[in-house]
Amino acid sequence: MTDVVSSGAARTSAAGTSLDHTPPSGEVTGGEPGQQPEAGLWGDARRQLIRKPMFVIPTIFVLIMTSLAVVPFLWTSKDPLACTVSGGLSRNPPSAEHWFGTSILGCDYYAQAIYGARNSLLIALVGAIGVVLIGGVIGMLAGFFGGWTDAILSRVTDIFLGLPFLLGAIVFLTVLKTRNPWTIAAALIILGWTVIARIMRGSVIAAKHLDYVQAAKALGASRSRLMFRHILPNAVAPVVVYATILLGLFVSAEATLTFLGVGLQPPSVSWGIMITQHDGYYHEDPFLLLIPVGFVVGTVLSFILIGDALRDALDPRLR
Repeated sequence: MTDVVSSGAARTSAAGTSLDHTPPSGEVTGGEPGQQPEAGLWGDARRQLIRKPMFVIPTIFVLIMTSLAVVPFLWTSKDPLACTVSGGLSRNPPSAEHWFGTSILGCDYYAQAIYGARNSLLIALVGAIGVVLIGGVIGMLAGFFGGWTDAILSRVTDIFLGLPFLLGAIVFLTVLKTRNPWTIAAALIILGWTVIARIMRGSVIAAKHLDYVQAAKALGASRSRLMFRHILPNAVAPVVVYATILLGLFVSAEATLTFLGVGLQPPSVSWGIMITQHDGYYHEDPFLLLIPVGFVVGTVLSFILIGDALRDALDPRLR
């Protein structure tokens, strides 16, 4: 009898130990040594992405462009605004002293390309963050609450969606007397949040009907906990994919608006300004146009490739 009780106590103690020391999600819970840990959607996506050259190479390029914007002095010691028209320094071809040649005003074109990344990427980053915040919140509220909240927010979204993006940005920036990275980013945010709102709304509607969300709701979880703990982590993946692509689109949008005369103005430096100032010299000195265009195209293409890779990795149906 004593042996039976001791054996039962031992089993109870072992069970208690197992329950009290349950390893957190993502750790190995059993099996042979060296067994791969369990992983969720983001863990699987990370392991898939680091093995894809079409994600790694664009990411490296974007990181390089980011370093140009954050620490340009590590790439060049020359002042992009130190221009000298006299002495034959205008529109010089690439040389050992001026790697990308000189601009029409005699500025070092390499330094302008380096420092131009700051404004171009700053506008894209601020615009994308603002779009995600505004569109994400509106889409979350519309999809979660439904009813009259969804109806009102969806109609507001439709109104903004009906505004032509390029025309609206031109009108908005024409009205403003100050044109700097912040005002241009504001124009992109005001006109660009609608798609994010629709994507988030659809994702939230799909996620809130899942079994685990209904179970949490039945157990008395609050609305804030349901939204931020259970629904948002599973609805944000499509938003991340689109926001990544949007970064590239906003880089091209800055160049387009500047080229049309409603974007940044000299003495600011950006890739769009470089294109605007030298588009008329393509036949005589094509490098003046090809260099900034190459930076814009490379950055936009990199963000698009990263977004495509994220979409493939975060969608289990595409694996």
